[in-house]
Amino acid sequence: MKPATFDQVPGDIPAAEESGSSGLLVYTIGLLLALALTATSFWIANTHMLWAPGTPLGLAVLAVAQMGVQLVFFLHITSGPENTNNSLALAFGVLVVTLIITGSLVIMNDLNMTPGGMRAPMEGR
Repeated sequence: MKPATFDQVPGDIPAAEESGSSGLLVYTIGLLLALALTATSFWIANTHMLWAPGTPLGLAVLAVAQMGVQLVFFLHITSGPENTNNSLALAFGVLVVTLIITGSLVIMNDLNMTPGGMRAPMEGR
């Protein structure tokens, strides 16, 4: 049974139906999008034509877009029913990384503070 066309995204072609040229096309489109996003990120980081406080936000948006391109075009992680395990594994990985980063930041911040709320003196100064 062929899946409905509205449930498919780029790269979501079953292996039996995928020809060599269509697979190459999907990877080529992904490569071009990844290169364009990378070049745009470098341009944003090195230009003075944009509003300076907006630069980190612009880079964050481009990073999220880059992750989306990687997931869809190269890892073929989609929302189809056959990809449920991949999506759950990805969500669990994101949760673990978020917990590690958040915990590390909380611990590092706590180590720099004394009970009175003053910053602890740095050793060797």
